Amino acid sequence: MNHMRLAIAATAAFALQFGVPAWAQVKIGINVPLTGFAAADGKSALDGAKLAVADANAKGGIKGEKIELVIYDDQASPKEAAPAATKLIEKDKVVVGVSGSYSASTRAAAPLFQAAKVPYVVAYSIHPDVTLAGDYVFRTATMGEVQGRAGAKLASDLGKKKVVLITLKNDFGQALANGFKEAAPKFGVKIINEYEYSIPDRQFGAMISKVKSDNPELLYASGYYFTAGPLVNQLRAAGVSVPIIGQEGYDSEKFIEIAGAASEGTLVTTSLDRDSNSPVTQAFLKDFRAAYNYGADMVGASTFTATAIAIEGLKKTGGKGGEALKKAIEGGSFSTPIGTLSFNDLHEVKKDVQVQVVKGKAFHRHSVISDPLLLAPPTKAK
Repeated sequence: MNHMRLAIAATAAFALQFGVPAWAQVKIGINVPLTGFAAADGKSALDGAKLAVADANAKGGIKGEKIELVIYDDQASPKEAAPAATKLIEKDKVVVGVSGSYSASTRAAAPLFQAAKVPYVVAYSIHPDVTLAGDYVFRTATMGEVQGRAGAKLASDLGKKKVVLITLKNDFGQALANGFKEAAPKFGVKIINEYEYSIPDRQFGAMISKVKSDNPELLYASGYYFTAGPLVNQLRAAGVSVPIIGQEGYDSEKFIEIAGAASEGTLVTTSLDRDSNSPVTQAFLKDFRAAYNYGADMVGASTFTATAIAIEGLKKTGGKGGEALKKAIEGGSFSTPIGTLSFNDLHEVKKDVQVQVVKGKAFHRHSVISDPLLLAPPTKAK
């Protein structure tokens, strides 16, 4: 009898420590990179998802049933993401999936959720193919091409016409560069050169020498905080003083830590406005810091949002998944930390692009790009 009591106590203690309800009845699955090169983003994403689940459980879960978050580490790798998705669907029988991961892994998982007719809400993967997997896939992020177009408008708004692109050679970098190139001519922005680099690269001296001789007025440089930190630091150390526009991948306190003083003045197109007057955004920022003792970034906010949307849908269906949940998410309008979101027929969102600037070792509002035509995501017809 004592053994049984101990086992129950241990289960409850584990549940409390790891934020998993001891007697969970509604399962939400998440694939997220907890090891490998993207582990810091994965931690932030998972913290966002856990906060959304904790909030919902504190308010009674789904019709009084607790929500359990079933977690798989996909290492931001398609090879890990596909089997993780299969396990979530077949073994764990989740009613809905959330991607808290990068584009390559999300693209591998999405068709499996689609085939099983399990809705899949994608937090921050920006590759265009993600929602093309089918009508059970939803995305809360601004697509890469759309964000790239916003970058071209920002360059023009800053009065800069001669631009050098520094492009990360992967799905993320390519999608951003494509959008920038598409919109640049409309704003009279001329791309005078483009340089590519790979995810493991941390030394940029040779490329920076070429950038200096190009003498651009602005740099549009894609990257994640762990590549952008060294890149921006080395650009500034080499005397390149022109504005640098980064994107969501920069949106982490870790970028500011790595780049140090060189991060000051860096512009970032993103979805999280730290200076927003939205009560939903401010409550999220406060709750996130209180729960985890660090400031929320775009990844945490977007994964909180994707998970919260899945939960709102489940509240509408009373916990049912499948087509009922798909329709509930399709037809909903959701008030989130990254704006009020609803989905178009391709399950993409229309929203403004927030421009943050690093000022005094923190992200602050620089401007908002609000142009419904320029920022329109693709639809089924187009």
